[in-house]
Amino acid sequence: MIWETVIGLEVHAELATKSKIFCGCATMFGGEPNTQVCPVCAGMPGVLPKLNRAVVEYALRAGLSLGCEITRRCKFDRKNYFYPDLPKAYQVSQLYAPICTDGRLEIGDKAIGIREIHMEEDAGKLVHDALSGETQMDYNRCGVPLLEIVTQPDFSDADEVIAFLEKLRETLLYLGVSDCKMQEGSLRADVNLSVRRPGEELGVRTEMKNLNSFKAIARAIAYENARQIKLLESGGRVVQETRRWDDNSGISYGMRSKENAQDYRYFPEPDLLPLEIDEAWLSAVREGLPELAHQKRERYARDFGLSAHEASVLTGHKNISDLFEAVAAQSRQPLEAAHLITGEIMRLMNQTGTLPEALDLDAGKLAYLIALVTEGKINRAAYKETVAAVFVENAAPEAYIAERDLLISDDGNAVKEAVAAAIAQNPGAVIDYRAGKAKTFGFLMGQAMRALRGTGNPEAVKTALEAALEA
Repeated sequence: MIWETVIGLEVHAELATKSKIFCGCATMFGGEPNTQVCPVCAGMPGVLPKLNRAVVEYALRAGLSLGCEITRRCKFDRKNYFYPDLPKAYQVSQLYAPICTDGRLEIGDKAIGIREIHMEEDAGKLVHDALSGETQMDYNRCGVPLLEIVTQPDFSDADEVIAFLEKLRETLLYLGVSDCKMQEGSLRADVNLSVRRPGEELGVRTEMKNLNSFKAIARAIAYENARQIKLLESGGRVVQETRRWDDNSGISYGMRSKENAQDYRYFPEPDLLPLEIDEAWLSAVREGLPELAHQKRERYARDFGLSAHEASVLTGHKNISDLFEAVAAQSRQPLEAAHLITGEIMRLMNQTGTLPEALDLDAGKLAYLIALVTEGKINRAAYKETVAAVFVENAAPEAYIAERDLLISDDGNAVKEAVAAAIAQNPGAVIDYRAGKAKTFGFLMGQAMRALRGTGNPEAVKTALEAALEA
């Protein structure tokens, strides 16, 4: 029997503001529990929230970049529910007038509709102790600003979902609105999934909450899709519910019945005035939008002559793109900068397990090394060795090269002596070369370069060796 899968997403992106959405508390990840909390985000009686302007601007950046309509008069609402991770027992969100609506994001030839983007505050975190059976509350995350990006049910499979999330993460990173670190919960997705037979109405959907890795999302979709089909084919029915995904066991299980908007008893937030977004503010945000990854890829190919593969690697993460542009500008050699980063730097990142967001290299040092190698002052082997030293230990390239005598020598006498030694120590290779075995020239060249400890000028060594062999 043929079944169609229908998927919609609710993506939560923590914003990269330094303070929370309605108070001045820090948003830094990893602080000691309950050290970034004040009466406002702890929900104490009588306190009043104050909206963080940067949160609005970040929302506008995202909305404009995703082709959304901007709600010029938007407002906040209270979403009421009683969970221990939300001490005031309600969340300030947007239901009736979200800041952005009716957008889209293209993945390949398919456009995924974005129903809305709204601003809201995050809840705290529950820490479960398996040994004692106790649950502790950390309220540091309460009030951290979120954008919730709600799509239309336009996905048919996990591949489309992952492609969308990858492009969305890329967009948010380049906009500078979120660090999108899924391992820290900065980007997480709720998956709404249903199945139906072709031509039928939408089936009953379930929601899987707070999935925070692409691998977990793909596995959860595959499991839930198979679960619903098996249930329906056996004569059962799908219950609308919220389910939790256990990535270790590879299964999901029901948490609670799926609430509808009326279950949250939304009403307008009485402590925050409606937000007016005028044309001047919107124009200022629009004019300040940065170049996005797909625009950079087009420019790199057009202006620098880079291949599609190189341009894709260089724009895979904003940190990598920023490093490339800095090195290219300082060295004035974009092709060499691209080859360095897509080659040796990526190799070192893979070798050391360095994530793109953790990449922190001095562009000036890399540009200096590019100048040395392209001007023939060091050879490629010394270049790679010094790049590795800069990457691993932040070495000063001038000192590293000087200490190891890696500069190419222009001493003609030293070159002649090295060539003479290579010929004298390898008479068989000389005989073979003079007998027509041209490949032995490379061997003799290598012996001469070794005698110079790799610091000989290859062209000078080649010329001297040719002259000596013809004598």
